[in-house]
Amino acid sequence: MTQRFPDKVVLVTGGGSGIGYAASRMFAIEGAFVGVLDWNESSANAVAAEIRAAGGHAISLVADISQADQVQEAVEKLVSTRNRLDIVFANAGINGVLAPIDEIEPEEWDRTIAVNLRGLFLTFRYAVPHLKRQGGSIVITSSIQGTRTFTGPGTTAYACCKAAQVAFAKKMAVELARHHIRVNVICPGSTISRINESAIIRSREKIQLPAQFPQGKILLTGGKKATPEQVAKAVLFLASDEADMITGTELWIDGAQSLFFE
Repeated sequence: MTQRFPDKVVLVTGGGSGIGYAASRMFAIEGAFVGVLDWNESSANAVAAEIRAAGGHAISLVADISQADQVQEAVEKLVSTRNRLDIVFANAGINGVLAPIDEIEPEEWDRTIAVNLRGLFLTFRYAVPHLKRQGGSIVITSSIQGTRTFTGPGTTAYACCKAAQVAFAKKMAVELARHHIRVNVICPGSTISRINESAIIRSREKIQLPAQFPQGKILLTGGKKATPEQVAKAVLFLASDEADMITGTELWIDGAQSLFFE
C-alpha cells in the first residue's frame, strides 16, 4: 500500500497526548518524519520512542509554545534533521481557568490567550519560512466552542481563542496561497483527550448550565466521545494531496453535537 507522506517532515504541536499523539503515530505510519512537540518532555520522548520502536521516524521536541525562543529552537531542530518542513499540525492548546467573567484574573485570561493564540502565531512565524521553500499544508485544531457552540461553562477565554483561530486560518490561507501553502482548521467536539487536565475550574455552581441531556449530546454515537484517531484521520486528509484544493476551510468533527445543542 502506498504511503501518503513518504519523505515528508511533519511538525505536530501538542503531540504528547490526545489528538496530537494519534496524529503523530498516523503520520509516521504513512511515511513521514515526525517532530513530536510538547511542553512535557517525558510525553514527547515517549511518543517519539514509540514511533521509532514501530519502525517509524520521529524526534521529540520540547517547548512552551507561548515562548518565542523555545518555538524557534524546536522548529530549527526539526528542520535540521531533514533540511525541510512540509506539514504543520498546530494542535497544542489549553482550557485555562474556567470561571465567571468577573472572577477570572487578568493574568489567567492572558495565559489562555498566550498559549492558544500567541502560540499559534509563533508556530506560524517560525514554521512558515521553511514551508515557503516548497509549499505545504497547515492544519489548526480549533473547536466547536466559539465557532458553532457557546455553551461551555466558564470558557470565554478559550472560546474567543478558538473563534480567532478560525479567522487566523482564513487570513493565512489568503496570504500564503501564492506560496502553495494550504491552511485549514478542524473543529472537534467532545473528544477523548487530556486537555481537561489543563483546566482550573472555579465557582462550578456559578458556571454550570442547568440543562441535562441524558441521552448524550453527541447524536451520531449516543453520547460517546470521538476518539483521537477519528479526529486525526481528518487531519491527515487535510494535510494530504487528496485535499490539494482545500484551503481556508473549517471542518467540524463532532457527530452533529454542535448542530443540535446550542
